[in-house]
Amino acid sequence: MATVGVVQIGGRPCRPCKVGVQLPEVERRVGWPELIAIAQTAEAVGFDSIWLGDHLLYDLPGGETRGPWEVWTSLAALAVATERVELGPLVASTAFHAPAMLAKQAATVDAISGGRLIVGLGAGWNEREYRAFGFPFDRRVARFEEAFTIVRTLLRDGRIDYQGEFHHVVDCVLDPPPVRPGGPPLLLGSIGPRMLRAALPYVDAWNVWWSDYGNTPEGFATVRARVEESAASAGPPLGAVEATAAVFVQLHGAAGRVMGGYGDHAAPITPVTGSPAAIATHLAAMAEAGATHVQLVVDPITVESVEALAPVLNALDSAPPTN
Repeated sequence: MATVGVVQIGGRPCRPCKVGVQLPEVERRVGWPELIAIAQTAEAVGFDSIWLGDHLLYDLPGGETRGPWEVWTSLAALAVATERVELGPLVASTAFHAPAMLAKQAATVDAISGGRLIVGLGAGWNEREYRAFGFPFDRRVARFEEAFTIVRTLLRDGRIDYQGEFHHVVDCVLDPPPVRPGGPPLLLGSIGPRMLRAALPYVDAWNVWWSDYGNTPEGFATVRARVEESAASAGPPLGAVEATAAVFVQLHGAAGRVMGGYGDHAAPITPVTGSPAAIATHLAAMAEAGATHVQLVVDPITVESVEALAPVLNALDSAPPTN
């Protein structure tokens, strides 16, 4: 992976890494006007990206069942409601759509956004929603490998014939083509060895969830070193694939992230807390550990929380360069 330098972000002061925020999923029931308001606030205060989880249904503690809005429809609307921020799924399950249609959706959202989409892809994990919506849950990595081949080939080359065990497409053409030559950037939402072997030669970035590296710069550095070993064997040049990470941040009024089958580990993980300067210092340390882009998972996630993070971004902009 590349040594992280200072990156210029849309005419703003230099930051050691890009900073995004994940919009609400099932922490609480969020109406569409509020979701738009949070996204627009994130853009206004200086975030570099906004992200949506691609999930369908969760069983929550206490017996409640709740689901978020559908991700690709939502991303299309958010692309219209914003002007500058990058946006994407963190991450899209390749099992929820036929892969050629997933490529079509991604190309469409990228065009609507004017070339701001990052295509995060993964195999999914929440069996409950697979069963509920009728998607196969078995052999998820094998299914991902085939779907990923179709998606990336269509986005990068525009045409594919493919006959696999799970997926078949005949002279499939992606038209209109993506607005960017070579298509939007691809991000792998996994650090599993087999997933890394399948995707690292082709993706622009990989991502790790906060609970999978302990939410610390040291834990992230350890994971990054492991991914670097996989990259060396997979074939992309050292530094060709960027490292990104979700970071769990708690602010005043936090309710916690113990949400049953929500993907967060049962073992307690210390959130990032404190003053704006302290949170900015943590993010700068993540950049020092090799993160080029971080996505803040904020508890609570509200318009007010996003506004409260503006001083963090200002402090990060003023941080000494990372070499």
